[in-house]
Amino acid sequence: GITYLDHAGSALFPESLLKAFTDDLRNNVYGNPHSQNISSKLTYDTIEHVRYRILQHFHTTAEDYTIIFTSGCTAALKLIAESFPWIPEGTKQPSSRFCYLTDSHTSVVGMRGITASMNVLSVPIKPKEILLAKSRLPAEEQNCTTPHLFSYPAQSNFSGTKYPLSWIQDIKSGKLCPIKIPGQWFVLLDAASYVSSSPLDLGVHQADFIPISFYKIFGFPTGLGALLVNNRIAPLLRKTYFGGGTAAAYLTGEDIYFPRESIAERFEDGTVSFLDIIALKHGFDVLEKLTGGMEKIKQHTFALAHYTYTVLSNLKYANGAPVVRIYSDTDFSSPDVQGPIINFNVLDENGEVLGFSQVDSMASLHNIHVRTGCFCNTGACQMHLDISNEDIQRNLQAGHVCGDNIDLVDGRPTGSVRISFGYMSSFEDAQTFLNFIIATRLSKSYAEIPFQSVTKPMTESVPDDHLSFKNADKLSPVVQISDRELRNISSEAETTGRWQPPEPEAGSIRAAVSETAVPTCRKGGKPITVANIYLYPIKSCSAFEVTEWPVGNQGLLYDRNWMVVNQNGVCMTQKQEPRLCLVNPSIDLKQKIMVIQAEGMDPISVPLEDNTGKEAVICESKVCSHRVKTYDCGERIAGWLSTFLGRPCRLIRQSSDVKGKLHQKNTKGLSSATNISLSLVNEAQYLLINIASILQLKEHISARLKEPLETEELIRRFRANIVVSAPESFEEEEWAEISIGALHFQVVGPCSRCQIICIDQQSGERNKEILQSLSAARGRKTNFGIYLMNQPLLSSFSDILSVGSQVLPVLKENTEIQPPTSSEEKCSG
Repeated sequence: GITYLDHAGSALFPESLLKAFTDDLRNNVYGNPHSQNISSKLTYDTIEHVRYRILQHFHTTAEDYTIIFTSGCTAALKLIAESFPWIPEGTKQPSSRFCYLTDSHTSVVGMRGITASMNVLSVPIKPKEILLAKSRLPAEEQNCTTPHLFSYPAQSNFSGTKYPLSWIQDIKSGKLCPIKIPGQWFVLLDAASYVSSSPLDLGVHQADFIPISFYKIFGFPTGLGALLVNNRIAPLLRKTYFGGGTAAAYLTGEDIYFPRESIAERFEDGTVSFLDIIALKHGFDVLEKLTGGMEKIKQHTFALAHYTYTVLSNLKYANGAPVVRIYSDTDFSSPDVQGPIINFNVLDENGEVLGFSQVDSMASLHNIHVRTGCFCNTGACQMHLDISNEDIQRNLQAGHVCGDNIDLVDGRPTGSVRISFGYMSSFEDAQTFLNFIIATRLSKSYAEIPFQSVTKPMTESVPDDHLSFKNADKLSPVVQISDRELRNISSEAETTGRWQPPEPEAGSIRAAVSETAVPTCRKGGKPITVANIYLYPIKSCSAFEVTEWPVGNQGLLYDRNWMVVNQNGVCMTQKQEPRLCLVNPSIDLKQKIMVIQAEGMDPISVPLEDNTGKEAVICESKVCSHRVKTYDCGERIAGWLSTFLGRPCRLIRQSSDVKGKLHQKNTKGLSSATNISLSLVNEAQYLLINIASILQLKEHISARLKEPLETEELIRRFRANIVVSAPESFEEEEWAEISIGALHFQVVGPCSRCQIICIDQQSGERNKEILQSLSAARGRKTNFGIYLMNQPLLSSFSDILSVGSQVLPVLKENTEIQPPTSSEEKCSG
């Protein structure tokens, strides 16, 4: 049921590859290739056979190229930077240069860190600049032998653009000069993205260095790559460190070392990953058997990309605005200039970009796996998204780092969405993706209705009709389009002029709010009270509702103190196992036990006392990006959970003796000297929602659901700790802090919702309408509820949080809460 569209990230491995490999391991004994026994000789000979098979795949021979196995393409690039015969600045000879195309992977750009330490200058070259660099050097400068290195990707991992392989010979011959400097140019062809779907003939295009990662081609094994080195430069490479298996002879008492004659053995430090190398043989066999070769893969994957690009680029809103903005240097006219990668951002009807995190979340609801961000290619990201160097630095100061989910800063995208096809991709995959875009953007059921958070000056009232849905049209169900309809879309050519987004209004509420405004107490109106209190003793399991409950240093006492992990010790949530919501824990403070119930199972209890004695084995676990100390709760409960969930799993608990030291968050707005202790929550101690906001969202969702949605069911989907009854919907998003009785809380930020809200907490069934409706209703956001932190209690006695208590909020300085900065999705596990 998965539509996998991240083949540029990693190929998927076929079952026949694993079977052939495991059959091989069952039938043969492979020893360490550095030994001389029979099993070791078999390993050595098999590895040499695989080297020949790799050379054959790239249409070359051992006379021209040497295969050096590495842990991946990145390790191969690092090896080049360390061993290339650079001539540094300050010598009598002209110094070397390292030039790289700005449309390069991080691992290529990172080579400049090594060259800088060697006093060698690095020069970034824009793609347009290399096309203009066609003038030859004067004859007297052509005899200079100073070695320079130029690196460029055969295929951009960002956009799929294929750069000309003819550059290799043009640069080596001097016909093309990346920069005008005397010397001899060598070419590093980053082929990692290219070779996953295209044939590379090194007999014709003889680059000097070709780094690759095999998982990009086969999906398995991972952690194995190779550097193909042209034998004409191989003898010039330098090496300082020598590891096991690389020495012909050396002395420990004197600085004497003789390297092995073989270039491969000289550079493969230690024992190579020989079983993974043996798996490559089966990878090549299976790939040939399933596809008929790389040329057929090239044609197949490009056909899917061309079709998808054609439909996608012609999708328009009713006002003529494009649905997506595609980042490409080609028109997808030929597989010789374009690979099977489509990079884009989704737009709304006004031309504003929808954040890639939101698109990713929506795609996940449809079981579509895409890649988002900048794809370890900042240069291409800057070029296509028009992000300046200053923008990058400003985004960093705003909390955005590579790989996180902060997709918009000041309304501008920090990255994009990428889909990519592989040899096992099908036409149905392309259709599923296009249906997803059309259903979520062009169906009436996803038309965006004004449903914003209350953004008003702090003392002004908001008209009642501002947040009303009484005039909203009835919404239709999701549309599904046929192949014929998709083809009709792709055949339609736009003849109108280029669409321009409307000009933004001159005045805005945000601009009207003074940046120096001080927090203001909420004035007038009906009192706000606590309506419900929920705790979740086991992370991602069912809620335990109480009318009053003690508050500890980490939040509600025993809230998310336990979690379920899989056989590898990785935290399980409802994203992977929706049936977790059917596990019902309850806390009995008098008997000091947690009772766990589930349909069809006998109840089981777990003691509340922290079992961190000598018999408990403390281990480390991760909750989102947080490191926590935990211990296992034993075989009895592990068997109970495994039986109910139908998969091996265990129950672990946070260890109390170290939790204050390891799972902490220094929170903006709280005392800088105070580290807030967390339980096994994702982001903050408490999550608060407002019934008025729930009711407004319910009205919006109910218009598109076949069956009415109960308010209590919707409340439970949002998995809050504190549910308040406030007069106005979304007024909680204006609060900077709140007091409930003797307890004082500070607002950390809004909760950006994930797919867990799509799971009915009573049945475990998914309904993707919920998150899609929230996104449409909130105007491209998926925020609902606010995170709270409480200062650690000064006394040893717990305060009590009670239903019916009055909530006293203090308004914040400006009208928009910034979400917490983390690389993880924010959701209430």
